[in-house]
Amino acid sequence: MSILSSNKLKILITGANGLLGQKLVEQLVAQGNFAVIATGRGACRLSGAGFTYQSLDIENEQEVEENLARLRPDVLIHGAAMTHVDDCEKNQEGCYRANVLATAYLLRAAEKIGSHFIFVSTDFIFSGEDGHNPYTEDALPDPVNYYGQTKLEGEELIKGSSLKWAIARTVLVYGLANDLSRSNIILWVKSSLEAGKQIQVVDDQERTPTLAEDLAAGCILIAEQGATGVFNISGSELLTPYDMAMQTADFFGLNKELIVRTDSTRFTQPARRPMKTGFVIQKAIDELGYRPKTFMEGIGILAKQIAIASS
Repeated sequence: MSILSSNKLKILITGANGLLGQKLVEQLVAQGNFAVIATGRGACRLSGAGFTYQSLDIENEQEVEENLARLRPDVLIHGAAMTHVDDCEKNQEGCYRANVLATAYLLRAAEKIGSHFIFVSTDFIFSGEDGHNPYTEDALPDPVNYYGQTKLEGEELIKGSSLKWAIARTVLVYGLANDLSRSNIILWVKSSLEAGKQIQVVDDQERTPTLAEDLAAGCILIAEQGATGVFNISGSELLTPYDMAMQTADFFGLNKELIVRTDSTRFTQPARRPMKTGFVIQKAIDELGYRPKTFMEGIGILAKQIAIASS
């Protein structure tokens, strides 16, 4: 039976080659209840079977229109985005195309077929400076960088759509996946301390770090339940990067004396970062049955994946 004639719930994922995309495909295939269409720019970087891969440039309106009309997904999980915050600040035109125009094209095409549209958003729509940390779903956005601004514009497009929609906001996603060049705080701390390098880690920012597997699970809960509205899908613990580094050193039994506490005034970056942007996740817990891992459990999961990858 082809995926187009399957009677299973058909879920199309954008950004399937990325960290979240890979975890979504993995979990959806493992559950076995879905017809999974993975899309991404260029060749497929996913391993395994049980899904269909479609190369798709979401910045090409005609390509989006034709593929969605043909594939007709019941649910569209839009995880693709330009997320490197400094790159977004330096290349605002590219960031706008990737995060706003592409979202508009997907929405227009999805409206013609009535897909349930799930948009992955970010804590960076908030300033982190208004004393409201951690944030609930109804907090007022106020981005301090261009990346946050484009994701907020994406949210506004979704909310103005005639579709059944949901927004899954998340915070500082970490994880391990195939063929990805970007590191994360756990890998950086582990490799630096193992090499005997002293590292400076800020203690004046707060986040609720999110294991990529948990974010994928939250998006799937939204899809399965046909849920609508805004959901905070993150970890539950409010931590500073310094806290995260210390927990990582503890887990791997590394020298914590190499971790030097500092603050963000010591670093200059093209894009401003919000200072304190953790999330209250009670709505997702109550309405979706969302249950995220602790940060220490997340480190354990990564440790197992690192061991498998290097064996």
